[in-house]
Amino acid sequence: MKRVSSIPLPQIRMPFKKAMLLCTVVGTMFGMSSCQSFRTGSGDNFASKYSLKKRKTHISCTVERGGPAVIKPLPLKVSAQAFDRLLPSVDELLGTSYRIGGSTPDGFDCSGFVLYLYKQQFRMILPRTTGELALLGIVVPEHNLKPGDLVFFSIDGNNIDHVGIVIDHNHFAHAANSGVRVDTLLHPYYRARYAFGERIITTE
Repeated sequence: MKRVSSIPLPQIRMPFKKAMLLCTVVGTMFGMSSCQSFRTGSGDNFASKYSLKKRKTHISCTVERGGPAVIKPLPLKVSAQAFDRLLPSVDELLGTSYRIGGSTPDGFDCSGFVLYLYKQQFRMILPRTTGELALLGIVVPEHNLKPGDLVFFSIDGNNIDHVGIVIDHNHFAHAANSGVRVDTLLHPYYRARYAFGERIITTE
């Protein structure tokens, strides 16, 4: 799939803890990553349609000290200690360059960024494409989003082609063409392209 052209948008380059307090925005070039698309409906129909799709209810996870992977239910219950390491790990990766097909700190695309973090922190073996990621766990209403949830976006209204990680009720981290960054869900650009949220981990 061809790379989506860059679009000027504000961005927050500071660590997310400061970003939550300081909403100064700087013009920069935004571009969605070259994640594989998934053809579906458009607009407000995304959440309802994805809720009705056959969703993956289990995930493979690696085990400590090697051995065969184990199958666990979604959302995956994780320890508070493991969860508490997620957001600092996001912070450490801010500014990492964008790379098509990238899933390491040498460079990420959007789905590669998610795959890397959830494998490192929770030993989850996630599918590689954004379309496959969009069919995991449970669809969550936007007002119920929690840190660690995934948020999905559509550029043209027909494809799910971008994913990010919620870090608080208004902000998400993602790998854009300009690199790993934090942006606000409240910006008109993201509001117009927001599709739905999804929960694949829980500490409850």
